[in-house]
This record gives sequence, structure tokens and C-alpha cells, in this order.
Amino acid sequence: MFKDSLFNNIEKKTNVKKDTIISLANKLQKNTKDENTIREIINELSKMTGKEVSKEKEDKIVKAILNDKVPKNIDKMF
Repeated sequence: MFKDSLFNNIEKKTNVKKDTIISLANKLQKNTKDENTIREIINELSKMTGKEVSKEKEDKIVKAILNDKVPKNIDKMF
């Protein structure tokens, strides 16, 4: 139930569908240590949401992911 309401909230705010989010998450999960894949996903999300991500912010996100500084459980992020 929590997952459905989380995805519904994300869809309302970003217009990004649940299937797209899951697809990107799977791609990231399979390539968590590949910097190019991480940057591609960040750019895809930026385009989908219409939110620009600065180079500085992109670098911080990549660094956090590569250094395992992102919670493994998504509900900890909210």
C-alpha cells in the first residue's frame, strides 16, 4: 500500500509513470558502479521531469551513489 501511494504521489508531481521509474531503478541497480549509466539516468530523469540538474549537482549525486551514500530502502528517503 505504501509503495502504491508513493508512486502515485511521484506520478502526480512529476508526470513520470511507475513503470518508467521501476525501469530506471532496475537499470541503475544492475549498473550501480558505472558512472556513465548513473549520469544517463540522471539526464533521463531530468528530461522527464523538466527539472534541470546542474553539473555540480549531477557530480554530487554520482559521487553519493558510487560511495554507497544512498539509502537502500526507498522509504528512508521520504
